[in-house]
Amino acid sequence: MPKSKRNREVALTKTKSKGLEQKTALIDEVRKCIDDYKYIYVFEIINSRNQLIKDVREQWKDSKFFFGKNNILELALGKSDADERAPGLSALSEKLRGPRGLLLTNRSKEETTTWFKNHKVGEYARSGFVATESVSLDAGPLAQFSHAIEPHLRQLGLPTTLTKGVVTLVKDYAVCEKGDVLTPEQGRILKLMENPMANFQIKLKFVWTKKTGKVSRIGGKKKISGKATDNEDATMEAVEA
Repeated sequence: MPKSKRNREVALTKTKSKGLEQKTALIDEVRKCIDDYKYIYVFEIINSRNQLIKDVREQWKDSKFFFGKNNILELALGKSDADERAPGLSALSEKLRGPRGLLLTNRSKEETTTWFKNHKVGEYARSGFVATESVSLDAGPLAQFSHAIEPHLRQLGLPTTLTKGVVTLVKDYAVCEKGDVLTPEQGRILKLMENPMANFQIKLKFVWTKKTGKVSRIGGKKKISGKATDNEDATMEAVEA
């Protein structure tokens, strides 16, 4: 007689152990990198795209990026003076809030901040993006679109028809207004129009310098210690030497 599968106990030890091992390994890796690199930056990703992040990693092979697990990164840096990996890192740890990560590098501050300030890649806006400009289409032929996608254009909300095989807009159409929070349909229309309204960028926010043990805000010379307030409006132009 086959055994009943009811109330069967499932051992979770291996699953829990594996998760703990991964977290411990990440903490160990970050701490090793802290020992190996002179500067640690807290960064924020604007309009994240996996392939573009991979491209940046490729161009910064001599440096290390960590993001996506802020609580683990905080533990690796240290949350207080008593447990920080190196002097001043607890002040940097508290800046890991929201979609942020760490960049560890030995490249100079000038090279690093200049590169990331200038590295922007045009990307197509997605649902939820706030439109940076007003975009509209005038009534008449839309020669840029193949007749084959005319049904799809109508599904997206465009008032189109086929006139002698040419996609035609029967009346003026406002795709979006500046300040609109884009819908999925608006995002798809802008992509079809080849209008890359968004920009992918990794924005540096704070930097820790091993030599001094100080944390500075990118865009200002003021050093940060303790529970200093995060100024999100800081620019990326002036960096402490």
